Amino acid sequence: MKAEIIAVGSELLLGQITNTNGAFISQKLAEIGVDIYYHTVVGDNPRRLDEAIAIAQRRADTIIFTGGLGPTKDDLTKETIASRLGVSLVSNEEALVEIKAYFQRTGRLMTDNNKKQALVLEGSCVLPNRHGMAPGMALEKDGIRYILLPGPPHEMKPMFEQEAIPFLLGMLGTSGVIASRVLKFYGIGEAELEDRVQSILDKQLNPTVAPLASPDAVTLRLTAKAESLAAAEQLMAPVENEIREMVGEFLYGIDEDTLSSKAAELLLNRGLSVAAAESLTAGLFLAELAGEAGISAALKGGVIVYDKEAKIEQLDISRTMLDQYGIVSKECAAALAMQVKTKFNSDIGIGLTGVAGPEPHDNKPAGIIWIGIALYDGTVETYKLSLSGSRNSNRRRAAHYALYYLIKHLQ
Repeated sequence: MKAEIIAVGSELLLGQITNTNGAFISQKLAEIGVDIYYHTVVGDNPRRLDEAIAIAQRRADTIIFTGGLGPTKDDLTKETIASRLGVSLVSNEEALVEIKAYFQRTGRLMTDNNKKQALVLEGSCVLPNRHGMAPGMALEKDGIRYILLPGPPHEMKPMFEQEAIPFLLGMLGTSGVIASRVLKFYGIGEAELEDRVQSILDKQLNPTVAPLASPDAVTLRLTAKAESLAAAEQLMAPVENEIREMVGEFLYGIDEDTLSSKAAELLLNRGLSVAAAESLTAGLFLAELAGEAGISAALKGGVIVYDKEAKIEQLDISRTMLDQYGIVSKECAAALAMQVKTKFNSDIGIGLTGVAGPEPHDNKPAGIIWIGIALYDGTVETYKLSLSGSRNSNRRRAAHYALYYLIKHLQ
């Protein structure tokens, strides 16, 4: 299949919302072997939408629409598609019943224009909306597949996964299963990761291996097609082992793991506690960790000691040491970690200090970060970072690096 995604909505063109639907659909289609060649965004204008459809028909055999299925006059996606394909819109009784039931449950008044959401393309496969009102549709005509999905992501995503993908797999004649496994890395860039595993990328076939970067991690997605889940996992296992041998030192988690969830999991499983003293991050590390369920059994507490006097008064950091080495130093990070560990009687202490930017501080350039980790065996490790992002990007990345180094010690 060669697919094109058409996102409908003037709010997308105006920059009022971001088209996250396109990224989600592309990712899911890649997992089942469907190629995406084009993304199109068009406003709530029937003429321009019709032009976009005409172009897509010449270069794709699968066209996926998001948005424009609502009750208002500017929701014209299915009307425009119906006109171009020469098919009628008919009321789907099941959808209408669900819409009426929604208004009864919520105690809201149902107006006549809400009935418009129950109109579907005649002859289409109706995709039920289990998280909203407007149903989706899937239709094949003249060798092209058309899939219409609602715009709100909380409605679109489950509909696409639970209804649209099975429809597409049926069109593909795919049997068996498609399984994926995501390996998550930190402390290494996308380009370096790809370079290190290039030999695997060059020979990939089944499973496929796809690198992807995000603000908080770099990932490798392994995807295998097989007759059963067990068989797919067997295909992925040797490739994953080879990747681990090449870049395992940067691997921190798999699938849904995040830096904070993995750190919490390891702390809880090992029965260890942690406390943190934060200067430039001002609580970001603790906030990330505190977002994980059950962390109260491991998180003792912490302090924000933003300036020099706070470090001295709250944690009894030596003034002489700070005068000698400075606030942004290996010695300060180590002292923060040791003192907060002692103050909160925790197994592990984390200390963060540095220059978030954009201006230098303490005679150090922006982006210089020191992280200290005081461990349960009495040792203290320190790490220096040289970051080059914006002020808040540097702060966020410093907190994430602290989580990453904590994970590596716990592993």
